[in-house]
Amino acid sequence: MRLRPVHFVDAPFAYPEGTVARLAGGLQWFAAYEISGQGPRRVVPVGEVAALGERAALLHARFTSPRAPLALGERVLRLDQPQVAAILNVTPDSFSDGGAHRDDPAAAAAAGMAMAGAGAALIDVGGESTRPGAALVWEEDEARRVTPVVERLARAGALVSVDTRKAPVMEAALAAGAGIVNDVSALLWDERALDVVVRSGAPVILMHSPDPKAGGHGRVSYDDVVGEVFEWLEARVGSVVAAGVDRARVIVDPGIGFGKSLADNLALLNGLAMFHGLGCAVMLGASRKRLIGALSNEAPVEQRLGGSVALALKGAEAGVQLLRVHDVAETVQALRVWRGLRDRALVG
Repeated sequence: MRLRPVHFVDAPFAYPEGTVARLAGGLQWFAAYEISGQGPRRVVPVGEVAALGERAALLHARFTSPRAPLALGERVLRLDQPQVAAILNVTPDSFSDGGAHRDDPAAAAAAGMAMAGAGAALIDVGGESTRPGAALVWEEDEARRVTPVVERLARAGALVSVDTRKAPVMEAALAAGAGIVNDVSALLWDERALDVVVRSGAPVILMHSPDPKAGGHGRVSYDDVVGEVFEWLEARVGSVVAAGVDRARVIVDPGIGFGKSLADNLALLNGLAMFHGLGCAVMLGASRKRLIGALSNEAPVEQRLGGSVALALKGAEAGVQLLRVHDVAETVQALRVWRGLRDRALVG
């Protein structure tokens, strides 16, 4: 059985007690669930979910439990509202910036601090491109790219995550001051990675892809992409938690653009709210991705700002806690306006 919150409401105070629920302790409230995975899809009011059995009760508890803030040294990452994670690539072949910060840690760190000044809560530093067809980077080269940047950012007071699949790079970045591991392979590419995360106690972002060991871009055929990605992530979160990682320190990412068709990506974006049923914070990384070009006359990467902001707001509407973006100032502004509208709606 799978549940997806539907019938979102702007004024929860106007509804009888028990007929609406708050989504993951955030700013969104909903009145019903769409039920799937057992016969025809149907919609059930929130107040009737207890009658659906233990599985539904477990999912309901996960949907409605607040996401605790992440204490990371002297910094705290709040998860009760949408936050921006800024993308900072230090690669020569990034699809989005063409290697603008290659071989210049000081300039890269300055760019990261500018993103923090523009409102990013987290700076996500990556030293290996994950675009389709990108060359594999030797782990020592990747560590040399990211470590000096992470160190400078952390010393300046920024909260940093490291975007890597490799255990040695994770270790080096964490030692340099990174607080979070962001792994597009969900700790499956490097068999040593899970142990690094367990030993460090660092929060981890687990992203779905159909072939994490092969790079993440293999194409498969889905019967129900939202349900199948949910089940994959549920199993992966279960394995990571069983290994010793606190579920409250696990963040999930449905992997927009990784081994998925345009139709798959659109279905995932429309079904984002389901992923709160994993009991974890959710990250959405759709900024400047191919689907935006596909929907806008093949707009090139540098002309996808409008679509990127639209998808960020779609994530906010679905209760997503972390929005991984390239265009920080514009996304932060959009979220501030969205937040103002939500605050006003919630007080009547």
